[in-house]
Amino acid sequence: MLKFKSSFRNSCISEGKFFGWWAKSARLTSRLTQINKMGDSEPPLFTFGVIADVQYADIEDGFNFKHTRKRYYRNSLRLLRRANEKWKSEVIQPSFIIQLGDVIDGFNKKYNASERALETVVNELDRSEIGVHHVWGNHEFYNFSRDDLMMSALNSRTVDDTVTEDADESRLHTEESYAYHFSPAPHFRFVVLDAYDLSLIGRKEPSVRYYQALEIMKAHNNNDDLNNPPVPKGLEQRFVKFNGGFSQGQLDWLDRLLTRSDEKLEKVIVVSHLPVHPYSTDPICLAWNYDGVLSILHSHKCVVCFMAGHDHDGGYYRDSFGVHHLTFEGVIETPPESDAFGTVYVYEDRMTLKGNGRVSDRVLFYP
Repeated sequence: MLKFKSSFRNSCISEGKFFGWWAKSARLTSRLTQINKMGDSEPPLFTFGVIADVQYADIEDGFNFKHTRKRYYRNSLRLLRRANEKWKSEVIQPSFIIQLGDVIDGFNKKYNASERALETVVNELDRSEIGVHHVWGNHEFYNFSRDDLMMSALNSRTVDDTVTEDADESRLHTEESYAYHFSPAPHFRFVVLDAYDLSLIGRKEPSVRYYQALEIMKAHNNNDDLNNPPVPKGLEQRFVKFNGGFSQGQLDWLDRLLTRSDEKLEKVIVVSHLPVHPYSTDPICLAWNYDGVLSILHSHKCVVCFMAGHDHDGGYYRDSFGVHHLTFEGVIETPPESDAFGTVYVYEDRMTLKGNGRVSDRVLFYP
């Protein structure tokens, strides 16, 4: 119940206070009108922002690995700033932002600018005052070791993210995975996966998982340059050095976590730098053991969406189990006059993606 400092009957509202109240009321009406214009009659439970492959570097524009696509290294910071400004001015400000990996470019390592570039993008993200969940991609590992990343601002895990039932098992492994989960609202859970858990760039000798990755590559790619795909077409293209995979330990952890989410009747969104469905991306961008992840996702009713980056062209596919596979377009290959980010509005029965620039609007109904 509202309490007034003095009797309303014996005091009057000044002209300034009246117009102040009127202005606030008008702003509220305007915000509610904007919500209605989004096509949703009820307010969302929460919202979050998504952006992928910023790949910032303070260098001149260049091209991709095949020299077929232009990359706008400095412009990517301007587009990140525009995304931040948009999120901060949202009618309902996002509860958090998901950064899907490759936030700075590998060229920074060549110019000894990795720390400076990372500080630049982190400072830009901090300007929004919205918490960020960071995914690690190949360009993170071009610039930093796994130990460095664990100690950096790109480690967005907290103690609360740890599954207590897995504590004893995790102590048995010296090769820690950057995988965690969080719940932003009742009955919703997000899972961040480490797609370079098995990798020639995400692991170093004498790591057991490095040698496992080496065996995988030897079995599938005979090229001198392992960034060249072993075949010109088809799913075997994915066996390249700039991709990676999920260790069996991480897959087992994911399976147990999703089992608990099934029991709690939660809706789960899984995020990774690498896509895991062949129809949601160019095959060259797929995780090595994408099929193992799909098998786990499909064995649980709680999973509603899988979000990834890496493929700068983006992609979308809803599989036969009703899971939405959403690959976000990369900022790095987005021209200055466009944008590449989105805001997701979460409801009881769906998520609504409002895209900007190259990112399309989508309505994602739950299975």
